[in-house]
Amino acid sequence: MNQISADIFTQLHIDVARNSTDDFNLFHDSKNWFKIQGNPFEGPITLGFQLESLIEGKINAFRQLANEQELIKQHDLHFSNYQFTFANVIKAGQIIEVEIKASQFKQLPVPVLSNRIMVKSNTNLALLGYKKETTEPLYLPDADFSSYGNLRQQIDRSFLSSGHFLKRKFMTTSNAKNFLCGSLRDQTEFFDELQDKVVFPEMFPCALLSSALLEKALKKRHDFEKNPMVYTSHKISIDRHLLTRLKSNDVLHILIKPAESSAEHDFGEISATALDYECYGLFDNNDLLFRALISLTPLALII
Repeated sequence: MNQISADIFTQLHIDVARNSTDDFNLFHDSKNWFKIQGNPFEGPITLGFQLESLIEGKINAFRQLANEQELIKQHDLHFSNYQFTFANVIKAGQIIEVEIKASQFKQLPVPVLSNRIMVKSNTNLALLGYKKETTEPLYLPDADFSSYGNLRQQIDRSFLSSGHFLKRKFMTTSNAKNFLCGSLRDQTEFFDELQDKVVFPEMFPCALLSSALLEKALKKRHDFEKNPMVYTSHKISIDRHLLTRLKSNDVLHILIKPAESSAEHDFGEISATALDYECYGLFDNNDLLFRALISLTPLALII
């Protein structure tokens, strides 16, 4: 069973999504997008994590319709894994078609429930990838920060001795609600004060990566107008068991470090080459809520 749906992001949706995640990338700014040197998009574009949040909602509805929640529970598939390649941008007012292919479930060598996903914008391919439910994270599975001590004692927006850039964020229900609204989703599925219901959606804490990457670039004195960068791919693993423990005002420590393939230079240097980052979201006792491989490339290389 395949599922296809159509939606439209307005500029208001883009503004709500970027404000709720502190994303100050000029690509999304309706007042300043034109300052980007060589910008071919002729207007602001949607956020990558905003689109992925929309997909998260579509997948959740797909799972419920196909009665797959019991399968996920039975096999303890508590890791949500997203793998997306960005093929084109989506602008305000464009028709977005999200197609979810029929589920594929394999038990050997390990249980995996997967769906292929394709997103088109005005009939042009915008995103292609997979959503997979697994028992272990598919990306950066060996990461361990148990020896890093109390990260609250480290200075926000600083570089640790390990080489990681640290960005500290506080989880708030108001920002999560606005992010859901900006992603065309129903906030009441996650938050209800009268019922004391607080459930953060999967993609919201991950979406805070954008502002962390931007602040890291500021530290490197990056020129966002002359050397704009765009996402080329996201690979994300989220621990749903830990997600259920996340509460309002919890501290999320985001750690970012260039992957080995990008170790010779970093975001902010003049070199016009693609960059890959290992990104982590930690809370409580340095438990890993999410881990991600984020790939960026200079705009000049794709136009």
